Amino acid sequence: MNLNKAIVLGNVTNDPIRKSLPSGMTVVNFGVATNRFYIDKSGQKNKDTEFHNIVLFGKLAEIAFQYLKRGSLVLVEGRLKTRTWEDQSGQKHTKTEIIGEKLQLGPKNLVQNGDKKPPIADEDIPIIEEEPEEINIDDIPF
Repeated sequence: MNLNKAIVLGNVTNDPIRKSLPSGMTVVNFGVATNRFYIDKSGQKNKDTEFHNIVLFGKLAEIAFQYLKRGSLVLVEGRLKTRTWEDQSGQKHTKTEIIGEKLQLGPKNLVQNGDKKPPIADEDIPIIEEEPEEINIDDIPF
């Protein structure tokens, strides 16, 4: 059995770009940035950012194009697909994308008294680290 599953929760890096295939189906492309926060051995708080290429088709594409904007929080579930092509000068290119199968939109920016809520600063996001629990073989019921 094989499994190709990708789930990313992050912020949209650019407004979605909509195109139509020759069949008439809508396709939308956009990027998502995901952040990983951690504390290194010296006790310094660090952040790593990964950028993901997202491709959506059909109804999901229309929804994304209508509601997503740069900075929006989005959860995309799909599969990884790597494309390889050669440009006019003969140079090979490779791009790995997440072909979206499910989409969940994040909350809208809330407006109170005409003012938008300020975004949460990176330093205000807690780092939650779990220590691996020691497993006792005798506790396993089978």
